[in-house]
Amino acid sequence: MKPLPDYVNACFGQRTSAIDTPALVVDLDAMERNITRMAEFARKHQVLWRPHAKLHKSAEIALMLQRAGAVGACVQKTAEAEALAAGGVRDITITNQVIAHPKLLRVARLAASLQAQGGRLALAVDSAEGIQRLAEAMAQAAPQARIDVLVEIDVGQGRCGVPPGEPALALAQAVARLTQLRFAGLHAYHGRAQHLRGAAERRAAIGAAVQAARHTRDLIAAAGLPVPLVTGSGTGTLVHEAASGVYGELQAGSFLFMDADYAQNEREPAQPAFEHALYVKTQVISVQGDHAVCDAGHKSHAIDSGLPRVALLPPERALHYANGGDEHGILTAQGAQAKLPAIGRMLWLIPGHCDPTVNLHDALIGVRGGLETGVVERVIRVDARGALS
Repeated sequence: MKPLPDYVNACFGQRTSAIDTPALVVDLDAMERNITRMAEFARKHQVLWRPHAKLHKSAEIALMLQRAGAVGACVQKTAEAEALAAGGVRDITITNQVIAHPKLLRVARLAASLQAQGGRLALAVDSAEGIQRLAEAMAQAAPQARIDVLVEIDVGQGRCGVPPGEPALALAQAVARLTQLRFAGLHAYHGRAQHLRGAAERRAAIGAAVQAARHTRDLIAAAGLPVPLVTGSGTGTLVHEAASGVYGELQAGSFLFMDADYAQNEREPAQPAFEHALYVKTQVISVQGDHAVCDAGHKSHAIDSGLPRVALLPPERALHYANGGDEHGILTAQGAQAKLPAIGRMLWLIPGHCDPTVNLHDALIGVRGGLETGVVERVIRVDARGALS
């Protein structure tokens, strides 16, 4: 792994004003409050939580979450699992399909390595072909190891996942017949529901998902095959899966940082009050006529869920961020008393979508004591940046 630039390491112990821009900054106080609230929520509802590491892509943060009570980490990619394992994470679930033989050999070797260290690896499947390919790779690369297998069912996402009911039963039985594979339950994640704006819409969507998961679980159990776990959920709907009596594990990850897109959701009264904790620090580099320009463009934040919002300004002094291209953002005055910021002014942006924003950066700069007057307490590597395979 390449070393971090000197200017990143040089800000350690310095005031936030010393952080060069653009930079991805974590408000450690807000992040830790989010962790505490999530841990308390899981304990109250007696469910496991396995936060998705595709958000932060950091072994250090994954281990921090485990110390707070998380049972392990989820990832979407084999390379993410490898990066977290290299950093000391021992309980990992890949919530995705892996089909290519070279990649499955990596999965098998990682399963054996984690097992030897007292850990475990789990993988989602949604086809007989995927099960057979996994079994062949395990026999070739890790004949003494076993891997946990989750049958993925489509509960509304419309992406991966076999239909609930009989098709899922057939796959569960196929897994159970193979000695190196252990049927570990159902993966039932409804990603589309996470960003339905209305609370009632989300409640209805997850109600249908719960019904499908329950029916499938009961069908498999009635066929004589125990279903150890139903896992899924996200930050937008976790109150419903936790209260369902069907889901035993929550995969929510975005609660850790939150983003501008999640802030648009109508909040459920029972949901913990998660705070924004991830920001892009930027500096005004030009003021021209009716607009200012900052140095944080699309290469510093993802735009798939919309552009970032300018934070820490009262409504009457609000600034609007608009597309300025790869390296620039265009700022205009929005509030009744708003004025364009002066050249050199530092500003804080809330990204539209946390996960792909993190993947654009080598490090998260952790600040204690507030964004504007706090101190850089730690620099956290994004271990799985670019881990796409």
